[in-house]
Amino acid sequence: MIATRERGRSRLRQELPREAEPPRLLGNLARWLWLGVGVLALLLFFSLAGDDWFTIVNYCLIAAIATLALNLLSGYTGQISLGLAFFMGLGGYTAALLGGNPPQGALDPWGLGLPVFIWLPAAGLVAALVGALIGPSALRLRGFYLGIVTLALVFIGNYLFRNLNFITGGPQGRNFPVPAFGGFSLDQQNSIFGIALTSGQQYFLLILVILLFSALFVYNLSRSRVGRAMRAVRDHEVGAAIMGVNLFEVKMGAFVLSSFLAGVAGALYVSYARYVIPDYWSLSLSIQFVAAIIIGGIADVWGSILGAAFVFALPQVIDYFSLLPPSTGGGGLSSGDLNALLYGLLIIVFLLFEPGGVIGLVRRLRPGGPRLQAAGASANAGAATLKEGGESIEVVDLQQRSSGPDEGQGRRGTGAS
Repeated sequence: MIATRERGRSRLRQELPREAEPPRLLGNLARWLWLGVGVLALLLFFSLAGDDWFTIVNYCLIAAIATLALNLLSGYTGQISLGLAFFMGLGGYTAALLGGNPPQGALDPWGLGLPVFIWLPAAGLVAALVGALIGPSALRLRGFYLGIVTLALVFIGNYLFRNLNFITGGPQGRNFPVPAFGGFSLDQQNSIFGIALTSGQQYFLLILVILLFSALFVYNLSRSRVGRAMRAVRDHEVGAAIMGVNLFEVKMGAFVLSSFLAGVAGALYVSYARYVIPDYWSLSLSIQFVAAIIIGGIADVWGSILGAAFVFALPQVIDYFSLLPPSTGGGGLSSGDLNALLYGLLIIVFLLFEPGGVIGLVRRLRPGGPRLQAAGASANAGAATLKEGGESIEVVDLQQRSSGPDEGQGRRGTGAS
């Protein structure tokens, strides 16, 4: 327990542990080198890839945004959720309602024809608002029961999506809007600075920028005090509450932010696919994202991206290269079947032997081994130096509990918070 004196007044305060805090994004030369390699790879891909590869990668990037959304709620905060498909569907149909073309007939679904600057953020905001309305009730539950509640959201959403014909188009689906910036519509080839860009290249740039902002937001959030509070809630709710963490605020914040990112991902997906039926937002989609965070790496930004690439891009790559013999309907193995088998096998393997997923395995095998922040050492030190917020504090009482005869002894020191 740490009691602190701040600006002449004493108050009891517990500092959240910085254990396993993600390292700085570009904290050493190796990371800068990897960034350069990544940028070079993106430039080569952008210059040389064909439309088929842009289709695969663009869907993968959209899936990475949705995987980040689930990782924020389930990975960082530990709240089990199977309702991601519901919030993606909300975002998609919000985009359709706001950005779709006005109806030409009585049976056509509604559309207001608003620009992308409105319908894309609105898709995230509506999903976040619904998440804020559902959250207070759903987050009163934990573990298995919370998973069941979020599972019910998928079934409720699927029923609504099938029957709200004026928005969703009913079971047969509807068309979705294409992002347009002034006279540039992303569904056709445009010339920017004298360079002709295909529709796939333009979508790639748009989705990549949104993914980068989403990843940086989640990464910085995970390194902040809020991120440490999320991990404290995930690891031990009672302990987090004793340390002063407001469990409701942390859970609600994660739920709303996750819903927002899922809504944006849903809007991008329907915009790129152009036509989607309500059956797409099913439980199977939610389970795929759960598989993505387990295989890629729980509570890790790079793990989210790797997991999305493995789960959503690998089947398309297998189909593209025709790596499997064509199924004849008599028991042949399709890419979807192989994908399902790999999901199950890899989930079991990673849960048993490498809970950190692919990104955890990479860190384990790299030279120098896994890099963890050395936190908790301050408990054995006589003085603690705490840096957070910029205001100086004075530690007036620091106690270390032990089973020896020195139990209960207090230590004094100074530090900064």
